Amino acid sequence: MPELPEIETIRKGLEKRILGKKVRRVEINNTRMLKAFSPERFKKEVEGKTFKEVIRRGKYLIFALSSARKIVVHLRMTGQLVYGDKDRKSRISFLLSDGRYLNINDRRHLGEIRLVESWEKIPGIARMGIEPLGENFTAKAFAEILNKKKARIKPLLMNQEFLAGIGNIYAQEALFRAGIHPGRQAYTLNRQEVKSLFSEIKKVLKKAIDCGGTSLISYVDAEGKRGNFHSHLLVYGRGGEPCVRCKVPLKFVRLSGRGTSFCANCQK
Repeated sequence: MPELPEIETIRKGLEKRILGKKVRRVEINNTRMLKAFSPERFKKEVEGKTFKEVIRRGKYLIFALSSARKIVVHLRMTGQLVYGDKDRKSRISFLLSDGRYLNINDRRHLGEIRLVESWEKIPGIARMGIEPLGENFTAKAFAEILNKKKARIKPLLMNQEFLAGIGNIYAQEALFRAGIHPGRQAYTLNRQEVKSLFSEIKKVLKKAIDCGGTSLISYVDAEGKRGNFHSHLLVYGRGGEPCVRCKVPLKFVRLSGRGTSFCANCQK
């Protein structure tokens, strides 16, 4: 599933390309992504409107229209948002006033599209935790919320009600860089470990954004290009391979049902 760096990369790409452009026509080739709106009503509400703003909240993208409506997109596992020529395999396409298309693709039909007035009230967003790249995410605030949590640190980092936008890839990478075992109880982290994890979360997310995200399965940016952060992955997907630091083979386990690679020697 695309995580914060991938969604932010898409947001930045689309912001440069679609703002101020009007939706001439909405072409709906498959209705499974549409939630709580009929195709006819969705087309009526969106056609003729202009894109005014592109917002990211966690793993959601919000497109503010010139009306009071917002299009809210969650790409889930295999969703894509690509600006360019018409893609005949797209689920929903928006023909824009510049003659180009904004294509929403989803091979597995797991993505969701909503049309709302108040995107903040969508349940998945209303319960969402703090943004790890936001101003409110401070070392002090992080320490305070960690101190109250009797949960293993890696599943906790992936909990969207705790932190917004972090998934399996970046939880593993941040924990390795901070030298923290993914199965540790959160409240057992000492002051220095909390400070290190806080710093590494921000560093790995920013680095991944600079690299255009991680393309492992189907993720591409707003131009259909693959990200290259996969070449910087130190533990994710490397179970059994030598640790880049100590050369001991990385362990692979499942935590809360998710595959997890880590170094038992470097991560305590």
